[in-house]
Amino acid sequence: MIENISEIKNVYKAKSDTPLTPKMSEWMNNIMGSSEVLESLFEKYDSPINVHHLPSFRDNIKDFQDVFNRLELKGQIYFARKANKCTRLVKEALEFGIGVDTASYTELNQSLLLGGNPDKLVLTAAVKNRKLMQLAITNQVVMVIDNLDELQMANQIAGELNQKCNVAIRLSGFKVGGEKLYSRFGFDIERDIFSLKMWFSNNDFPNLMLRGIHFHLDGYSIRQRGEAAQQTLQIIKEFRQQGNVIEFMDIGGGILMNYLESENEWNAFQYNLRSSLYGNQKEITFRNDGLGLHLDEEAKTIRGNLRTYPYYNSVNGPEYLENVLQYKNSEGKSVADILKELNLEVRIEPGRSLLDQVGITMAKVIHRKIDANDNWLVGLEMNMSHLKSSSADYLVDPFLVYKNLPTEREEVQLYFTGAYCLEQDVLLKRALKFPGLPSQGDVVIFVNTAGYMMHFYETQSHLINLSTNIFTYQSEFQMTDEFQEDIEPEKK
Repeated sequence: MIENISEIKNVYKAKSDTPLTPKMSEWMNNIMGSSEVLESLFEKYDSPINVHHLPSFRDNIKDFQDVFNRLELKGQIYFARKANKCTRLVKEALEFGIGVDTASYTELNQSLLLGGNPDKLVLTAAVKNRKLMQLAITNQVVMVIDNLDELQMANQIAGELNQKCNVAIRLSGFKVGGEKLYSRFGFDIERDIFSLKMWFSNNDFPNLMLRGIHFHLDGYSIRQRGEAAQQTLQIIKEFRQQGNVIEFMDIGGGILMNYLESENEWNAFQYNLRSSLYGNQKEITFRNDGLGLHLDEEAKTIRGNLRTYPYYNSVNGPEYLENVLQYKNSEGKSVADILKELNLEVRIEPGRSLLDQVGITMAKVIHRKIDANDNWLVGLEMNMSHLKSSSADYLVDPFLVYKNLPTEREEVQLYFTGAYCLEQDVLLKRALKFPGLPSQGDVVIFVNTAGYMMHFYETQSHLINLSTNIFTYQSEFQMTDEFQEDIEPEKK
């Protein structure tokens, strides 16, 4: 077992003027130190390869369940399928007793084929056509309703099928500190709440069964989520007074995750990025990319916002959830207190935070070149869509596994580039340093990529193959048969 990456011969973490040292698990260290296994995997599979560690997935599930147990709450987890497309994770989630949050026909259908029962599935798709609604209604899956058109269509289809449709209403427009939280999703709690009460008390939608109230906020503020939960609980009380049997409150996902070891490194990166834009120090990103920030030359000030995920978070995962559930109203009652008073189940839909420490992405070096600005560009057998989310850059240091480290070491600064015929296919925007120039066949490893980074924007432009996804229950590695491929759900 390898506890520290420095123990591994020929494996080096990227250095830079702005290091961002990742949190690591032992299984990641062990696979990096298994050079024969790495070589065998790339003989068997095309680059890039996504490796998933299933015990880490189960550990994360347990940690969230522990929060519900500590607070003596009825709670259910629904794994946000959109965060990672692999069906094996769906099967793992269902076998471990949690649910799956689905956002498309294929996601829902695969989850049903993999054994998901109605209580363990929810449909939260932003766009729901007739085919998707029919699938949910036929299988009695709770559908989160976003607007009046969806209410009417769900009611109509359920009537045609002679079935009841289980729904939850999505709310938005919560007020925090006197300001309204904008969302393009959901019914506004000021404008629409009276109509919703009237529709359901008057039985205007006789084929719908209102089972829950749902919200999902943009951003990561504990206060905002706590306030939204408190306001939602008050609305649930009002619905119940009108005779509606509300069984659960669903607070969505967006639970913060922490990628980095050091808050100081994270703060230093942000300071140095701004400093480089001012021209006070050399560029730290490719072509001085501000990642959402830019210098207003006339005003001599930085404008914009950093368009990246907040990669360092001291309060994250289960602790973050617990803080939301412990958030108190003006009467001193916490969200958890009121949930128990009302005998309500609380549901969550984590994606990224359930995949913390679950995955790595590995790619082979294919070429090296010097560009017109004298930068070393190292091309990898992957493209930008294999490591892309809504974040403007993946701000986590990667690792380089040398087949043979050059005997004459000379530190080299470089950028990793991808296979698309696009100038912007620069895989990581930060300038990175290694003890020697990589060679063809060396392996670059990006850690903690299972949540959103591997698949969310993955495409087959140029008809390039999608990434390979493999899975393991092992934490130490000796042979490639310790890895399994993804599964194809059997058709009914």
